[in-house]
Amino acid sequence: MTGGADAMSSNADPFGVPQVAAPRPPRHVAIIMDGNGRWAAARGLPRTEGHRRGVEALRRTIGAAIEFGIGTLTVFSFSSENWSRPPAEVQFLFGLLRLFIQRDLADLHERGVRVTVIGARDALPGDIRGLIEQAEGLTAANRALELVVAFNYGARDEIARAARRIAEDVAAGRLDAGAVDETALSTRLDTARFPDPDLIVRTSGEMRLSNFLLWQSAYAEFVFTPVLWPDFDRETLRAALDEYAGRARRFGGIAARSGA
Repeated sequence: MTGGADAMSSNADPFGVPQVAAPRPPRHVAIIMDGNGRWAAARGLPRTEGHRRGVEALRRTIGAAIEFGIGTLTVFSFSSENWSRPPAEVQFLFGLLRLFIQRDLADLHERGVRVTVIGARDALPGDIRGLIEQAEGLTAANRALELVVAFNYGARDEIARAARRIAEDVAAGRLDAGAVDETALSTRLDTARFPDPDLIVRTSGEMRLSNFLLWQSAYAEFVFTPVLWPDFDRETLRAALDEYAGRARRFGGIAARSGA
């Protein structure tokens, strides 16, 4: 575990043992929820059962994120590439989103969770767009946890949409071309009001981003766990946070040397 002097309490206990402060949790954790199909196949179950169990894992993870003091939790729920899956599976995933909002929204609201959905909404069924707007509107004032659901989301599409907004603003005279910089693009992304992720976790042992938060992950730490998403729980998240706590984040600079 790193942290040097910042991690040490200035006080000692009555027996003279220095007290070590608990590491601060990352402000923003993003999770690529992967392995539902493999979890189901390993048990001789249909893929849909893996997706259903994945929703249960999401409920556990939301509760653990609140417990651990994480400010923002982003989950990759349905990618823009998932449309290539069999139509019946796509429709099942849409149905799971409907059920999650209908069944869990009241509980999320009561627990102080603010829900935001990122991604392209134009291609989604009208009733799902309505449910998303309902969830976002109801929970807009909540502050216990920012839950960001990436649904019909692809990072390249997100960046392209942001670039298109910049081009429109330049053409309309609202933005000078010389003022186009990283901030101009960042503030036009779906995630504009959230901090960049400190930690990205991918389940199932795969080691790739799969078109997820490409811009925002420039200085994120990564943890790849072999745990399949339906088995993800509080202890799996705790282990990822412990690994994150031991990383030295330099953001392109040089780490401070202890005692220097």
